[in-house]
Amino acid sequence: MCSAERNIDLQPRSSDPSLILELKTRRPPSLEGRAGCETWSVDFSPDGAWFAWSMGHGIVWVVAWPLDSEESQGGELDRGDKSFSCGEPVWGLAFGPRPPKSPALSHKNKQNKGDQLLLATGLENGAIKIWNVLTGGLLFDLRGHEGVVRNLVFPHNGKLTLVSTSRDRTLRIWDLKHKVPKVQVLSGHKDWISCCCISPDCSMVASVGRFDRMVCLWSLRSYTFIRNLTGAPHKTFYLLASCHFSPDGALLATAAFSGSSWWIDLWDPYTAEKLATLVYVLHAHTISAIQFSHDGLHLAIVTEDRALRIWELGQKGMVMQTKEDRASNGLCCNFHPLGGVVATGTRDGHVRFWKVPAVVPSLCHLCRSTLRLSVSTHQMEALPIPRRILEYLTYRNIPARLQTPCSPEDDDWGS
Repeated sequence: MCSAERNIDLQPRSSDPSLILELKTRRPPSLEGRAGCETWSVDFSPDGAWFAWSMGHGIVWVVAWPLDSEESQGGELDRGDKSFSCGEPVWGLAFGPRPPKSPALSHKNKQNKGDQLLLATGLENGAIKIWNVLTGGLLFDLRGHEGVVRNLVFPHNGKLTLVSTSRDRTLRIWDLKHKVPKVQVLSGHKDWISCCCISPDCSMVASVGRFDRMVCLWSLRSYTFIRNLTGAPHKTFYLLASCHFSPDGALLATAAFSGSSWWIDLWDPYTAEKLATLVYVLHAHTISAIQFSHDGLHLAIVTEDRALRIWELGQKGMVMQTKEDRASNGLCCNFHPLGGVVATGTRDGHVRFWKVPAVVPSLCHLCRSTLRLSVSTHQMEALPIPRRILEYLTYRNIPARLQTPCSPEDDDWGS
């Protein structure tokens, strides 16, 4: 069910210079801070014109972006706020591509055969609902998971393929272009799957298991297991939280935490080699989510003590980080497709939009990104090029271990 009644408050900027805007959910005081209010997932549409977040209690809210755009006040399409009542807590959501006219979607939505923008929502009961954002209509349900659907991802190639992960220890790959969606089930994890991501060339899917501590790579072409990425054994118990491919597909970042620290590993997905590790050891808190910027220069990091950190690959400190706030309770993040803005979701159901540093990529980085998008590490190593150039092109110029400064208070953004 879709509704357009506004149930959010737009809060002005705070004293933090990096905060652009905050959206706060209106709810009875008795529900504030209680389980069920969490914003587990946020997403921008592929063209950046829409923003969606799970605001708790089974509701997903969708707004036109930017929020103050005059285009959202009129035009051929309905650009007003929309809320989707899913009937169950929403743990994952993802915008799909604007598909061409598809027999499957026309069959599911006979009343409207015009333009469509898909939104998939993953629910606590294992169901996935596919919505048409532009009409607010429910197209169909996907059923098969036997646990919480934690993560949903569409590929970058515009195909009607949806990858879902669940606490039932499986990934499912749904082909939505058929009237009856076809599904491939990938099994191999021994416990809950925290997160998944798709490589930019749409050849691989990476998934991380929260408790089994497995980083698995799967073929999106043959639907088979490729390998498990394993580094040196850890002496303490730890949990895996998140993963994300770099825009050129040459790196896979994974995030983990223990009782005394959190860290991010950078892997070469082609060779299974761990290239670098960023470690944060003082007053460590849970790390919740990571995501590469669209130029591949930065990595956004969400932890429970700071709403957002921005790390430049290979650097010891943070390019930007919000003020320390132990009540920030960050859960998720997502870059706007055009860059410049990161959205973060919190445990209290609110969303914040942050301004990120503007950087002009170097010509060397642009050449590397373009090359690596279509050339694997093994192919790079076979080229007759100088060693230093090869190290740069394969990201082996990044220091193997980086530890953040011992005093996080010294690195407050804008101080």
